Amino acid sequence: MKLTFAALLLAFPLHASPQEEISAKVPAAKAILDAWQAKDPVRAEKKIHIVYWTPSDREPAPRYRERLGVILEDIRDFYAKEMKRLGFGPLTIRLDYAGDGEMKVHLVQGRQPYANYDVQSGSQIRTECLTTLRSAGIDPEKETIVIFCNMSNWDAGKATISQNSPYYAGGSNRQGTAWQVDSPILDLDSLAKKEPRVKDGQYGGISIGRYNSIFIGGIAHELGHALGLPHNKERPDEETAFGTALMGSGNRSYGEDLRGEGKGSFLTLAHGLKLASHPVFSGSVKGIDQPANAVLKDVSIVSHGKAFTFSGTVTADPPPYAVLGYMDPEGGGDYDATTCTAIPDASGKFTLEAGAFASGKPGVFRVVVVQANGAASSFAGASTPFTYPYLVAKDGTVDLSSSQARLQLSPLIEAVSKRDASATASALAAVESSNPAPSVMEAARVRAATLVPKAAPSPADETGEVSRLSEAKPSSARVGYGRPAYNILPGSELLFSCASRLFARGIYAHAPASHAWQLDGKWKALRGRAGLPDGNDGGSCVFVVKADGKEIWRTQKTESGTLRSFELPVEGVKEIALIVEDAGDGNGADWGCWFDPELSR
Repeated sequence: MKLTFAALLLAFPLHASPQEEISAKVPAAKAILDAWQAKDPVRAEKKIHIVYWTPSDREPAPRYRERLGVILEDIRDFYAKEMKRLGFGPLTIRLDYAGDGEMKVHLVQGRQPYANYDVQSGSQIRTECLTTLRSAGIDPEKETIVIFCNMSNWDAGKATISQNSPYYAGGSNRQGTAWQVDSPILDLDSLAKKEPRVKDGQYGGISIGRYNSIFIGGIAHELGHALGLPHNKERPDEETAFGTALMGSGNRSYGEDLRGEGKGSFLTLAHGLKLASHPVFSGSVKGIDQPANAVLKDVSIVSHGKAFTFSGTVTADPPPYAVLGYMDPEGGGDYDATTCTAIPDASGKFTLEAGAFASGKPGVFRVVVVQANGAASSFAGASTPFTYPYLVAKDGTVDLSSSQARLQLSPLIEAVSKRDASATASALAAVESSNPAPSVMEAARVRAATLVPKAAPSPADETGEVSRLSEAKPSSARVGYGRPAYNILPGSELLFSCASRLFARGIYAHAPASHAWQLDGKWKALRGRAGLPDGNDGGSCVFVVKADGKEIWRTQKTESGTLRSFELPVEGVKEIALIVEDAGDGNGADWGCWFDPELSR
């Protein structure tokens, strides 16, 4: 049965309970999935492949095959139980078994001793496993692999345990890899026990049951990443109903219900929807090599006080069957993102109901479209078009002005990115005729001007009362990635905004970066702001201002969502330099920006 858009809105009310949400949405998603997979089906039994890797100077931990076998079966049953609860039936992972009925585990001896490996050795360890996997007829680039690393240190006499192992994962509907750690005390039979206690190098004194919750739950959690699941925590209503989300802190709560210490872990509807089309779960490899290609059109964001609706039309081939929204507040990585879901109707229309925000924090709303072959639009990276910044006041009211401005300016941004002067002029006129806010109109004019940039004089030669540094001639400029850019971010449609505040002008300064201007002692003050642009994830920078080589301003480590302000005296200064450092943790995603920096007399 096909539902109209109006009927879908009635079916999925804003304040539905988690169970009502599941009951309404899952049948609609299944109808789209089942119809697509039924036509010219391509079935295959995709399995999870298990590797046990041990350094050259270590024997495998005792009973590793038997222990890991029953643990993986428990995780298989957990996923089946959760998918059934969500209304998909007992879809779950498939494990590979040997002729003796035990789980097949590919044993790999490392090329070097234990001391030569650490947490960062994941790529090296995976490389050492490839020959064994390929010899067994497994293509690691087309399968989901779980590598257990024999990198724990257990002292039975002292009851202490520590680990120095890779422990992370990543993947998609086509392939994935998860790195785990094994230990002699990783044992499903201990999950329900409150005694004895052990001392873990990271978690301190804990029961043997809590240890196994953390590390068996960790296997389930990292396997989720290998299957393409991002982090997210539970909404308050989901926590009351179900417990702790597996892809949030659920790796630490797995099985705690067996000890009477909590409700345990669960799969959110967002992640159940995503797994429903994964070839390992669905048994279908139809269209597996077709990439994500979803396009959003007619997007509208409407505030409802402490919530907002995100509506639009999605088109894709294979068909989209779910749209997922992640409300990700500043800080905490993406572990503290909450989720909302929508099912597109026959014409592709959908509405996401976004709520459960962290008060007093800026955040980014990320939209992921899931297609029937398991492909999903990714929100990784600063240039994705499916990210929308917001700001939440202390009273919980949501400010969407930056994202609404972005939507209003999107035709202009597209015209500028295509270097189309005629379309840019038409788009600029359309913005002006819409009676926009002054800040939006100024941003539109500045972005349109980047089509044919005209550099203003050096501050030393400027005769006006203000020198805008994003338009003034620098004496030197360098950035850590790409080329210097002014009033536009390179290779993307992003506006200059931070903490959901829109800026008309800015300087792109990916760390390590330095921009300098000659002043010749003619200016009195320098003011502006600094931060990472909204929509950028994972970066961290330190911003520095130097006057004649002397440091006059330095920030603490600055991450996404944090806006730094400065107003500095520069009277008598001959040269000013704006510097961006990488905060000591590498410069990946360190898209530092200077917003509206200007000199005044």
